[in-house]
Amino acid sequence: MWSIWSTGLLTGLGLIVAIGAQNAFVLRQGIRREHIGAVVVLCAVSDAVLILAGTAGIGALVAAAPWALDLLRWGGAAYLAWFGIRSLISALKPSALTAQEPRSRGSVITTTLALTFLNPHVYLDTVVLLGSIANQHGPDARWIFAAGAVAGSILWFSGLGYGARALSGALDRPRTWQVLDLLIGVVMLALAAKLLLG
Repeated sequence: MWSIWSTGLLTGLGLIVAIGAQNAFVLRQGIRREHIGAVVVLCAVSDAVLILAGTAGIGALVAAAPWALDLLRWGGAAYLAWFGIRSLISALKPSALTAQEPRSRGSVITTTLALTFLNPHVYLDTVVLLGSIANQHGPDARWIFAAGAVAGSILWFSGLGYGARALSGALDRPRTWQVLDLLIGVVMLALAAKLLLG
């Protein structure tokens, strides 16, 4: 039982730790110390729902409807491109953390949900891939695997968001924000291109 849970934890972490739009946004919000609790909870709960849906067998349904993933791919690419361009524009006008205009909770929540659910890779990783691996463990043990994957998601988003928040004081320099915005912009545009080409 413990080995199945650990396998789920490590598999979940292996898929989620890669830099992506969602992780970049969590990092940015953590450094800004802005609504990070809401961002961490939304990301972890969203992952949990998708992992459990995949474990319940929804992965087969998603795999049978490729048009839905295509729709998400185009919408996600457009959103990532917009977000990337906005970050690159911000990199041209660097400012310190305290000088940046705060965003409303609603705006941050909307962005978090968009970066999570408009990304077709989140469905492939959580619903299809983790769901398929979980179901290889049999009807009862699959839920233990899923619990490990969900725990991995909670650990990752909590560590990333609150770790960035703890470092925000040291990173409160205009040059740091310029580099961060530049990196986020490049990552977002690269992910948008990958979605369109892949």
